[in-house]
Amino acid sequence: MASLTDLVNLNLSETTEKIIAEYIWIGGSGLDIRSKARTLPGPVSDPSKLPTWNYDGSSTGQAPGDDSEVILYPQAIFKDPFRRGNNILVMCDCYTPAGEPIPTNKRHNAAKIFSHPDVVAEVPWYGIEQEYTLLQKDVKWPLGWPVGGFPGPQGPYYCSAGADKAFGRDIVDAHYKACLYAGINISGINGEVMPGQWEFQVGPAVGISAGDELWVARYILERITEIAGVVLSFDPKPIQGDWNGAGAHTNYSTKSMRNDGGFEVIKSAIEKLGKRHKEHIAAYGEGNERRLTGRHETADINTFLWGVANRGASIRVGRETEKNGKGYFEDRRPASNMDPYVVTSMIAETTIIGKQ
Repeated sequence: MASLTDLVNLNLSETTEKIIAEYIWIGGSGLDIRSKARTLPGPVSDPSKLPTWNYDGSSTGQAPGDDSEVILYPQAIFKDPFRRGNNILVMCDCYTPAGEPIPTNKRHNAAKIFSHPDVVAEVPWYGIEQEYTLLQKDVKWPLGWPVGGFPGPQGPYYCSAGADKAFGRDIVDAHYKACLYAGINISGINGEVMPGQWEFQVGPAVGISAGDELWVARYILERITEIAGVVLSFDPKPIQGDWNGAGAHTNYSTKSMRNDGGFEVIKSAIEKLGKRHKEHIAAYGEGNERRLTGRHETADINTFLWGVANRGASIRVGRETEKNGKGYFEDRRPASNMDPYVVTSMIAETTIIGKQ
């Protein structure tokens, strides 16, 4: 008799050409990730060849009950690390039956910005550092922390090893490999300053693909923590007090910044970002005021400043960029729960298109 594990791991290609496509989309909160699966007659590698689909938007907070249909438009395809074989994950965005993007569809506007000829010409690269916290399922307290109590002060946990310092490494490593399998350009992982908190980095990715890849990486992490019986939190300040918050530092460069003389372009871009500081902060994640306090490697939310190698600044420029006179910079303001479509496109809009 086959076990449940045997059945879950069945290789469909041995008996059928049909594949399973898991359609993924963003729900009504702007952070909840939803998905459902459908059978397709054979392998597909081009999202334009996939059928549109629909779901009940009244059950996700995205449509009224008397007109609940929301349409899914496939936008990006990734290999499915859970079902494997020719099965796929499909990142979608959401529209009304009339073809209008619904309010929570932030990808649609981002795609317009990234298709602007000035933006296309600059080939914007992004590297997003996604921090997150693993929580014990029943008590919603960080993994590895004593229930109702606290571990020792921060210091030993960042990039640590050891059963008393690193909690959840099996989840983190499973996620790392699953993202590589899926075709996501995940570039690294590390343990973070607060115990039970970790980070993965996606990039470099060009334009809209940065948002697609980060959302699917988040989805894969949600699925892995589901299997492990651990709760995933993107709260920017999950534990109050003398503990680091969780951000999504966004590294950014354009073709002009990467070429000789690029440091002057970088300084000009930073000046433009400073003029729109309030607008960016408003779009950089819910609850970010609890994180951007001027402590724990952050700048105060009301203050815009930049510096070389300064992790207490809004914008950090690396020593290597300063030395080479070209390169990239890091926007340290986005919260861990930010929408990457919003953040990446807004940075391009401000620095390239020049919206003031």
